[in-house]
Amino acid sequence: MLILAIDTSGKQGSIALARAGEPTAEGDFEVIEIAPLVGGTFSAQLIPQIAELLSSNGFMKTAIGAFAVVSGPGSFTGLRIGLAAVKALAEGLSKPIAAVSLLEVCVLASGAQGKVMSALDAGRSEVYVGEYEIPARAGQPPRESLLSRNEFLAQAKGWTVVTPDSVLAEAARAVGLRVSVLDPISAADVARLGWRKIQSGETVGPEQLEANYIRRTDAEMIEKIRS
Repeated sequence: MLILAIDTSGKQGSIALARAGEPTAEGDFEVIEIAPLVGGTFSAQLIPQIAELLSSNGFMKTAIGAFAVVSGPGSFTGLRIGLAAVKALAEGLSKPIAAVSLLEVCVLASGAQGKVMSALDAGRSEVYVGEYEIPARAGQPPRESLLSRNEFLAQAKGWTVVTPDSVLAEAARAVGLRVSVLDPISAADVARLGWRKIQSGETVGPEQLEANYIRRTDAEMIEKIRS
């Protein structure tokens, strides 16, 4: 199966092609190529970059067997662009989509076990936080939330913190927390988690694909105040 993975959640994004479900150098999963999306101009770059990535590796878009895409948290605009592209492609090709949380991608990339808390800078002195138990216990889904920096540091006691953000890592270390600093997350990491979800049947169709912002949009917050 050929998987196209997309991450447009931050200022810098990426797309990746991966081959899964057959003997490869890494078992049943192999990253073919990763292409960066630079500077946040995803609306102009995304579709041409996907076409170039496929063409340069000798594939037509009809070869894609499934999609993996970051559904959140992250930039409202960036997430919408990535999700819209995947919806259009998946609908045209009638292929499944694995929607993945960037927080869960961090946990998988870390390889950590036990009580693992992933953390991403949310701006405004806030932190996106995901709480996971690895290996997961049945009936206990992960919890994702938006916390202030102080709330995050207090809540992380007793957990292993995983983050690609060096500032958050230093703040966590300063209060004695266990920390694993990750390399920058890429669409290759998204593809790996996406493949796990595809194998377990955790996929959606284009009409079911939604963003997981965690934080309310400014418009939603204004509406809440008015109500």
